[in-house]
Amino acid sequence: MSKKSPGDFIKQVLGRPVIVKLNNGADYRGILSCLDGYMNLAMEQTEEYIDGQLKHKYGDTFIRGNNVLYISAQPKK
Repeated sequence: MSKKSPGDFIKQVLGRPVIVKLNNGADYRGILSCLDGYMNLAMEQTEEYIDGQLKHKYGDTFIRGNNVLYISAQPKK
């Protein structure tokens, strides 16, 4: 069994659909286009969910890293 680092996960999901959970409880779902060492990230085709309800649809979204609680890969539909 090989160990994987967080960097390996990021390389795996770059350019793919992800869910980004923020400290305020909001979820942003879209395509992860880039990420830096401070967890600042850019997403495309982004949807904002609050309490599980779709609130807004955005094109490109930029999120400051200190607001990010976690990033997870979106399950395949």
